[in-house]
Amino acid sequence: MPAAPPFGIYVHVPFCAARCGYCDFNTYTASELDGSGASPDGWLDAVRRELDLAVDAVGPRPVDTVFVGGGTPSLLGAARLGEVLDAVRQAFGLAPGAEVTTESNPESTSPEFFAGLAEAGFTRVSLGMQSAAPHVLRVLERRHTPGRAVAAAREARAAGLAHVNLDLIYATPGETDDDLRASLDAVLDAGVDHVSAYSLIVEDGTALARRVKRGELPAPDDDVAAARYELLDQRLTAAGFRWYEVSNWARTDDAACRHNLGYWLDGDWWGLGPGAHSHLAGARWWNVKHPARYAALLAAGEAPEADRELLTEDERHTERVMLRLRLADGLPLELLDAAGSAAAARAAADGLLDPAALTAGRAVLTRRGRLLADGVVHALLAGVPA
Repeated sequence: MPAAPPFGIYVHVPFCAARCGYCDFNTYTASELDGSGASPDGWLDAVRRELDLAVDAVGPRPVDTVFVGGGTPSLLGAARLGEVLDAVRQAFGLAPGAEVTTESNPESTSPEFFAGLAEAGFTRVSLGMQSAAPHVLRVLERRHTPGRAVAAAREARAAGLAHVNLDLIYATPGETDDDLRASLDAVLDAGVDHVSAYSLIVEDGTALARRVKRGELPAPDDDVAAARYELLDQRLTAAGFRWYEVSNWARTDDAACRHNLGYWLDGDWWGLGPGAHSHLAGARWWNVKHPARYAALLAAGEAPEADRELLTEDERHTERVMLRLRLADGLPLELLDAAGSAAAARAAADGLLDPAALTAGRAVLTRRGRLLADGVVHALLAGVPA
């Protein structure tokens, strides 16, 4: 009997002190929740109730990874985040060596906060740095000072958290190559063992999108973003990091985010909280978005589910190809049909896949291939040139 895939718990914290201009996540400021009855205490009570539903549905299954995201989980404070983790422990139990992560904004952290996380059992923290350039932070409407993220990373390491990640955003309007180099200098100086870096995407409905539409800011340039990605990858690789997913680099294998690898490798996870998504054995569902509605449904003994879908085998195959190809370990060629294998050979000839890895039976993107990953996926699935 095959072993069960890894099982993760994602916990969505919907609260933010302020909304960043580029953000389209399911988050709410205090003024946006005013009068709704939603509160951190009410949210935590609802999360505990949803955990009871999860145990009934999943049965006894230790949790391999926990990831608290948002929103701004650090606004809850270390004690309340510890209560969240305790609730997961009591409901399911944690597997030996479980990875436990929380996202945090640098401005709502402190040495005492990180010490509290370590004492509660968190093993990893992910800090939203985005940039070390003040003018880039202003465009993104981030409120921390440029040096705060680096200081927070050092505090987290000093508190004994085993793994620390810094997030970067590149290709923001007004950013220069030197701005990105300065951000990378700061990241490397912080001594973290993981870096995530994402090209800025202007999402509809955000304040940033409105500024671009009004002509106040230029839209991000794809060619600039590609050049910045190459700069990032070259610098991080030279500093001893290894890319293990298109947008993620780790110093060592054990520094890679196991929770996110569960997403990319078709694992199972239960998403707790308003708007959170879950996946179990090909069934995918998501919760209602508003914190007040989420809490009210659970208080009434109802599931907070907004909708669900059962993926077909063809859909699951497409997702396996799409997600595995993003990983440095690559895609086993056995997942491709004859046309897909032929397309892989053409992609290798075009410099998009590593020829040596292909000979060994895996499709692994080159650096150039990572920049064109969506096209390579389409080619492998359709059997056409990339």
